[in-house]
Amino acid sequence: MDSSSSQLLTAATAANSSFYLTQWRSQMMMGVESSLLAQQSSLLRTVLACILSFLAATMSSAAGVGGGSLYVPILNIVAGLSLKTSVAFSTFMVTGGTLSNVLYTLLARGPGLIDYDVAVVSQPCLLLGVSVGVVCNVMFPEWLITVLFTGFLSLATFKTYGTGLKRWRAESAATERGVLEGASTREGAEEALLIGQKEGAGHGYHWVDLAVLLSVWLCFFVIHLFIGGEGAKGAFDIKPCGVAYWLITVAQIPVAVAFTACIAHQKGKSQTRKSQVVELATSVKSRLDALPVYAFPVAALLTGVMGGLFGIGGGLLLNPVLLHIGVPPKTASATTMFMVLFCASMSMVQFIILGVDGIVGALVYALTCFVASIVGLVVIEGAIRRSGRVSLIVLMVAAILALSAVVIACSGGVHVWAQYTSGQYMGFKLPC
Repeated sequence: MDSSSSQLLTAATAANSSFYLTQWRSQMMMGVESSLLAQQSSLLRTVLACILSFLAATMSSAAGVGGGSLYVPILNIVAGLSLKTSVAFSTFMVTGGTLSNVLYTLLARGPGLIDYDVAVVSQPCLLLGVSVGVVCNVMFPEWLITVLFTGFLSLATFKTYGTGLKRWRAESAATERGVLEGASTREGAEEALLIGQKEGAGHGYHWVDLAVLLSVWLCFFVIHLFIGGEGAKGAFDIKPCGVAYWLITVAQIPVAVAFTACIAHQKGKSQTRKSQVVELATSVKSRLDALPVYAFPVAALLTGVMGGLFGIGGGLLLNPVLLHIGVPPKTASATTMFMVLFCASMSMVQFIILGVDGIVGALVYALTCFVASIVGLVVIEGAIRRSGRVSLIVLMVAAILALSAVVIACSGGVHVWAQYTSGQYMGFKLPC
């Protein structure tokens, strides 16, 4: 090979090397740019999800509901998280929002707004109902769950809106007579008397009630830690749907019945010692005293079953039930958030122990809801003070119910259509 050919070969090799190097650099730059665009898109979606979660938490806190029915679609659709991760993150968000709500109520609004009797009597059956509902959720087809949930929320919306409208008209009539301020004062007094508060009593009972609630929480937490739940496996090596699994699962029934019976019996004895307090608030108390002793546990059980079946916390369902029974709006909202705190925190702690992915992100969303919950309470309290209308809380509950019905119907309809078009099985399933 002569020198000219060698030079040509060297030049061609250098040209090819330069071409491949340029192509490699171009691909690297495109990869970096694509990665940056993906990071920016992910950051933008996360910021938008935080903003929407803040607004949802503000409205939910003002209405006295957990907000899980709004958080899950926001995380799944806007943030782009999987449905399983969205459910896990929503438990952190509900816990953060309810914790903020309860702390604000205890420190700023006064512990008198929380009806500890209702909370203690109802909590065991509420937790039991959630477990039953989760099993039904596994067995029922998604289209049936979507139809039932949308129908229930629609009915609850109309009922709650009707209750709020009646209160609004009554407050308007009182305004025309110039006695709205007195009516508000009287209702506040009735709310305080409704939970058995009087001079020199009450605080001791609250500590006892808290101890009982913590005992119930621990019992059900240990059970769920063994069998798992909310899409998470148990912490111990127990075969799903095996003999031990079902024995532990069924054990929740006698535990809930025993706790409820003991609490109802104890509350019944203490109630006789407060007869003089009952006489001071006959207008409200007589309606609740006329209810059977099992009214609140049964209502909590049905609420828990629906909450577990529909895959949300019980706050969205429990608050309307308490309002329909006759509990005053402020007390119903505060009591609901107090009870939801125990349910949501149980799932949250379980996810932490079992190692949920993205724990830092979940805590960021929880902190967002923690702050938003205080904002919601301050806004609704200010609106009530300026207008003198407690019915604003009831109307806010109706608005959350209506919004949740629309969101669940749309998102559920999309999932059902995807199942139908892909040819998936859409019938009833076995629990295992």
